[in-house]
Amino acid sequence: MSAQTTDVLVIGSGFGGAVPAYYLAAGGGRVIILERGPRLAAADFSHDLRLGTYTRIVDVIKGDGISVVAGNCVGGGSVVYFAASIRAPSFIFERQGSLGRRLWPTALTRASLDPWYDRAEQALPTTRLDWNSISYAGGVFAAACHRAGRTCNPVPVAVDLARCTDCNWMLSGCRFDAKRSMLLNYLPAAEAHGATIRPLHEVQTVVPSWIDGYQYAVSYTMLDPTDYTCTLQTGTIHAKIVVLAAGAAGTPVILQRSALPLGGIPSAVGRYFSGNGDRVNVAAMDETKVRDLLGLTRPDGTAYAALPIGKPITTATFDHLDPNAPEFSRFTLQQIYFPPITNTLVQTTLTPGWFGAGKRQFRRSWRSWLTLLAMTEDDNEGTFTSPPLTGSFTRLAPGLGLGTMTYTPTTNTKAGWNAADTELRAILEKNGLATVQPWTEQVGGTVTAHPLGSCRIGDDPRTSALTDQHELRGHPGLFITDGAAVPTSLTVNPSLTIAALAERAIPAIITRAQQTGVPVSHGAPPP
Repeated sequence: MSAQTTDVLVIGSGFGGAVPAYYLAAGGGRVIILERGPRLAAADFSHDLRLGTYTRIVDVIKGDGISVVAGNCVGGGSVVYFAASIRAPSFIFERQGSLGRRLWPTALTRASLDPWYDRAEQALPTTRLDWNSISYAGGVFAAACHRAGRTCNPVPVAVDLARCTDCNWMLSGCRFDAKRSMLLNYLPAAEAHGATIRPLHEVQTVVPSWIDGYQYAVSYTMLDPTDYTCTLQTGTIHAKIVVLAAGAAGTPVILQRSALPLGGIPSAVGRYFSGNGDRVNVAAMDETKVRDLLGLTRPDGTAYAALPIGKPITTATFDHLDPNAPEFSRFTLQQIYFPPITNTLVQTTLTPGWFGAGKRQFRRSWRSWLTLLAMTEDDNEGTFTSPPLTGSFTRLAPGLGLGTMTYTPTTNTKAGWNAADTELRAILEKNGLATVQPWTEQVGGTVTAHPLGSCRIGDDPRTSALTDQHELRGHPGLFITDGAAVPTSLTVNPSLTIAALAERAIPAIITRAQQTGVPVSHGAPPP
C-alpha cells in the first residue's frame, strides 16, 4: 500500500487547529485534520448528563494538583466552551511573572494583536450582549456589584442570539447551532476548500519523515467510537508541514513521546503550564435579601432561584484589571453556570468532608446559588512528567482520564486567588446577601477549563519552546497554535486570544510551507 501523504497535517480541530486548517486549504494546500474525538452535528448533541452522552465529547483529565476539562470531538473545545469572547488586557503582554522579565515575545503587544482579534471576531462572529440579553443570574451579579459600589458589564459572546434558546446546555454542545463553534465557520470553510477531517484519530508521535520531500511522519491510532480505550487500526501520514494543536494538555505529551526520534525537543516543552489562574466560588444567595436588598423579583414573584436559566456566562466585573496594580493582584470576576454534576465540588463548613449531611443541606438551595469564576494571574508553575505509553493521558472511564500534569500553586498564585476571593466576599456577603464557598481542592486539585502555556512562545529559548512565529525551536515546519502556545494566564477567557494568535501565525506558516514546496498562497479572507 502506498504511503499516506499530504502537504499540511493539522493535529486537533479546536480554535488552534481549525484556524490554520482553513487558511492553508484556502491558499491551495492539501490539508488533513486529525481529531481524537468523534464528529457530531447539532442533532447529535444530547442535553443531558448521562454517561455515554456528554462523556463522548468532554474529558476531565486529572493530574497531580490540577484537573483539566477539555473538549474531545471535532471542533475541540469550541464545541463545549461557554462562548465568552474577550480580548486580553494590554498589561498581560508585559507580564514578567516570577522570572522577573517579559514573558511574551517583544514583537507581541495588545496593539499588534488587535488586527488579528478583529479577524477572529469577524469569523466567529461575536456578539455584544445588552442588558436585555443577559441571564437572570448575570443580572443578580450585576445588581450585587452595583450595590457594593463596583461596576459590572455584559460579556461579549460568540452566540447567535436569534437562535439561542437560553437552555444553558453549552457544555454538552449546542443542539440549536446558536453557539459559534468551529463547526460553523473555520472547519466547514476548510472543507469547502478541500481539507479532510478524520475523527477518532489519536496521534501518538511526530517524527522525521523517511520519504523524500516530506519533513514529518505522524503516527496515529484509530479509536473505537463506542470505547475509546480500544484501537481499531494504526497508520502514518507524511507531511511537509505539521500544525500541532492537540490542546495544552495534549500537545506537550505528543512532543515528549516524540523527543528521541526528533533528536531532542526544547527544554520548555511540558513546563510553565498554566490553568489561567481559574478559581471557582459558589455563593448561596439569600432569597429574601435578594428581594429586599437588590429589589429583584422574577415574574412569578420568586426573588431569584434561577441559576440554571439562561446562558452560562453573561456578566463580569473588570474593576481589578488596573494596569498599574502589582502583578498577581489583577483578575476578572465572571458570572458562570456549571451543570449540577459539579455540585459535589462545593465546599461547606457544615461538615468536615466534601460530602455528607452538610453537603446535602447546602445543595438543597442549588437554584439559589450564584457561581462565579475568577481568572487571575498565576505563576505558570505546572509541569508534565513522563508521557503514558499511548495517548495524551490514561483513560480510566468514559470522560475521565489520568494525566501527567503536576501543579503546586506558588505563593504568587495563591495571592491572586485570595485577592479574588476577598473581593467576591465583599460584593456578595455584604449585609448577608449570600454565603460564599470555594470549590474544594480535595477531589481533583485546582480545576480549569482553560489550560495554557505548556509549549509557549517567547524570545528566550530557555523559557519558551516556540519562536514568536509559533515554530518549535530546532524543528522547521512544526508549528504549535493552540492554548499550549499562550505564554501566561490572561485574566479573561482565552478562546478569542488563542484564535487571534493562530490568525497571526498564518503568514509564517504559509511562508514556511512555500519554502518546502507547498503550492499555497497568502491572502485568503476570514471565513
